[in-house]
Amino acid sequence: MAQVKANGIDIEVERFGPEERECVLLIMGVGAQMTLWPAELCEELVARGYHVVRFDNRDVGLSHKFDDKGVPDMTALITALMSGATPDAPYALDDMAADAVGVLDALGIDKAHIVGASMGGMIAQLVAALYPERTLSLTSIMSTTGNPELPQAKPEAMAALTAPAADPSDLEAVVQRGMHTWKTIGSPAFPTSDEQLREWILRDFHRSFHPDGMVRQMAAILSNGDRRARLAGVTAPTVVLHGEDDPLVPLEGGKDTAASIKGAELVTVKGMGHDFPLSLVGTFADAIEKAARRAGQAQAAE
Repeated sequence: MAQVKANGIDIEVERFGPEERECVLLIMGVGAQMTLWPAELCEELVARGYHVVRFDNRDVGLSHKFDDKGVPDMTALITALMSGATPDAPYALDDMAADAVGVLDALGIDKAHIVGASMGGMIAQLVAALYPERTLSLTSIMSTTGNPELPQAKPEAMAALTAPAADPSDLEAVVQRGMHTWKTIGSPAFPTSDEQLREWILRDFHRSFHPDGMVRQMAAILSNGDRRARLAGVTAPTVVLHGEDDPLVPLEGGKDTAASIKGAELVTVKGMGHDFPLSLVGTFADAIEKAARRAGQAQAAE
């Protein structure tokens, strides 16, 4: 792992596989470190012929923290949103898209297959919309469009995600809170063992514990609004992957994403929720490779 200067801030980056290959850029979701992208997925993509880059978004993991911006009042943000106003956030998803492109700049990568999950899918969508010249293909996973008419998260899923952070001095409380979250939003047909969840939660806690950053990222999501008009201009070959049993971002979000991007292909997985089971590594890799192959076919046809 190493730090690069991207979009004027320090971003923690990790690379897998030969650097001369086409790049797959992985963008993670709200409050999650890049380590939530399974190393097994990164290695699977390398085995399929790609160079893989994952990174910590701003305000999470080992990347730059925006503590000087304060912690947003989520109640005020939601009230503004409900009233039709644009909530005021410390930074925007557009800034996070610029961070992602800044990572490519810092690594000397001209174009990449852009892949994002959840909030990372929103950022990936913006990269494809705002930086088409840097986007070989787009894979949007367990994400949505910001369409206010879509079904919302199940109350228990949102409650689990936004519950107060555990006391960092109480490791068992940290583990139990994390396990409750993942069991609530996870894949019913592809459960992850308690032992594995505990290992992942402790790994990420010891790497970085910064719950205030998650609040600022959520503010960026709320302030971004409806992306459908921007998505209509996406020209990159696109695959949308979504779990049919996702309680946090319902399947309708994936369907709306695919419907908003010309030529996008929707792939749904029965029994998949809002997590990254190791048993679905091949499914994730297949979706990314499908988008990449479509990009290759489009280039060959030109």
